[in-house]
Parts: sequence; structure tokens; C-alpha cells
Amino acid sequence: MTLKTNFRRLFLASVLGLSAFGAAAQNYPNRPVKIIVPFGAGGFTDVVARIVGQKLGAAMGGSFVIENKPGAGSTIGADMVAKAAPDGYTLVMISSTHTISPSIYKSIPYDPIKSFTPISKLVDSAYVLVVNPNKVAATNVKDFIALAKAKPDVLHYASSGNGSTQHLMGGLFVSMTGAQLKHVPYRGSNGAMTDLIAGVVDSSFAGITNALPHLATGKLKALAVTTATRAPQMPDVPTLQEAGVAGYDASNWLALLGPAGMPKEIVQRLNSEIAKLMAQPDTQKALFDAGVQVGLSTPEGLTQLMQGDMVKWAKIVKDAGIEIQ
Repeated sequence: MTLKTNFRRLFLASVLGLSAFGAAAQNYPNRPVKIIVPFGAGGFTDVVARIVGQKLGAAMGGSFVIENKPGAGSTIGADMVAKAAPDGYTLVMISSTHTISPSIYKSIPYDPIKSFTPISKLVDSAYVLVVNPNKVAATNVKDFIALAKAKPDVLHYASSGNGSTQHLMGGLFVSMTGAQLKHVPYRGSNGAMTDLIAGVVDSSFAGITNALPHLATGKLKALAVTTATRAPQMPDVPTLQEAGVAGYDASNWLALLGPAGMPKEIVQRLNSEIAKLMAQPDTQKALFDAGVQVGLSTPEGLTQLMQGDMVKWAKIVKDAGIEIQ
């Protein structure tokens, strides 16, 4: 067999391979796509995943099915996707927690960057410090800090789990203010919210999605939001900086990933369809009502965001002395 013949065969194989990838992208999806949510049902990530999944299904003529796989600060669900076939039929809706886990856990069974294919960042959201008004007499952040200092480790703050964004936001607050709050982790933000309303715990750094209905009924009181600017869903609630915690600025974002090695054509199609559906007024209204704002990226931009956040959160974890309890 001549070198020339070998070259022709290799060239033909590569052309056929590219054609197969192109055909796969054109026919995608031809069976249900799973979007793994590594948190409990009813939480911040779950709500957004269901909005985006329904819209993607309508736009792409397929079915995007949400599966909740909570636990271990989102690492259980993320690990399932890292080990899945990279064919575009198993995706994961991650939050900032994905870039926090490497600093919290001694080891995780995947590489947060290399084990995944970035598709698109989706939304940004502030969190809000809320208290149960029947258990906490404080009506502002200054009084809440004073109360926590006066009763060390008596007041609790609930989170969606060890290593979650809620955990880190609470830990950062404790570190910056000296307020001695006891962390109580749950298996998801829904469980944390349920116990907060019931008075089992006193406070939480909650997603706006979860907090809004209970603020309207008076079951919870909002003290401040975590971002440097006020949240448009609750313009009358001050930021933590305005409330006296100088320099406090933390937010959460959500993004869509797949396993490493996904075909570029499928990634590009998903990114393009997401951009289109996020521009629709009804999608933007649904996300606004869910407490988030649209914030898109290219796949490359998402990689840069994750890399930068891993460095940022590692410093916060170290400075705040946050550990898994």
C-alpha cells in the first residue's frame, strides 16, 4: 500500500467523520436529553433549569428532561455527567458551587474544568440575607450582627449543603463581620427554606427565587442582598455594603455543561439556541420572576469565568477559614 493511498484513506475517513458529526448536530436531539440538576427540586438552580429546559425543547423539537441529583455540594450530580457519554444527551446545570468545591473538599472525582465541555453561562443572581421574624428580633443587618455576637453560636444560618454558594456567602459574612452564626447544611435550598419558615433555623443567605414568596407573606424578613448593587426584584432592600459590611460583594451564576469531548457542532447549536430563547421577552420575564437576570457567554468565556472563580473562591475559603462540618 502506497503512502499516497494511505493519505487518501485518512483524508476520506476524516471527511466522513466530520460529516457524521454534522449530521448528528442537524438531527440533535433525536431522543430525550437529560439535564442533571445537582441540587434538590424547587431550589434556585432547579427553577431556572426547568424554564430553560422547556424552552430548549420547544425550540429544538425535542425533550429536555430535568433530573435532580443533590448531595455533596453538587459534586454527586456533576460526577454523573463527567462520566457520561459525550454525545450531548446528558448535560448538567451548574452554579458557582462548581468552582467552590475544589477548595472545600479534600478531593473530588473529576476536574471542574477538564472533565466538562462548556456550553453557555445562563444567568446571574444576587442572594438575600433573610431571617425568620418570629425567631430573630433584628430588623437590619447591624442589629443582626449585634445579636449574633451577643449570643455566640446560638443563631443558625441554613444553606443548601456543605460547600454550596449559600454556605460560602454565610461564611464570608461571618468572617467579615465577626457575627458568630452556626452553619446548618441541608441537601438542597428547598429543605433549608422549609426549616427556616418553620423556625427550626434562624436565617439563611437564600436565592431570591426561594425568598420572594415568603417575603410577600411576611413569613421571612429581608435584611440585605449580597451584591454590590440592589436586586431589581427587591429594590427597597439594601445591599450588605449599604448596610455596613464594607466590601461585601458575592453573587451566583448558572451555566450549562456537558461531558468533556462533546462534538463542537452540538455545543455551538446549543449555545446559539440558548442565546435566541434568552432574548425572548417571555423568557426574560419568567427568569426575572424567578429572581435572576440573563447573563450569557460563549463556551470560551464560560471556561475563563470558571477558572477565575476557582481562584477567587479559593482565597475566600482560605481567608474565612471555611471547612466542611
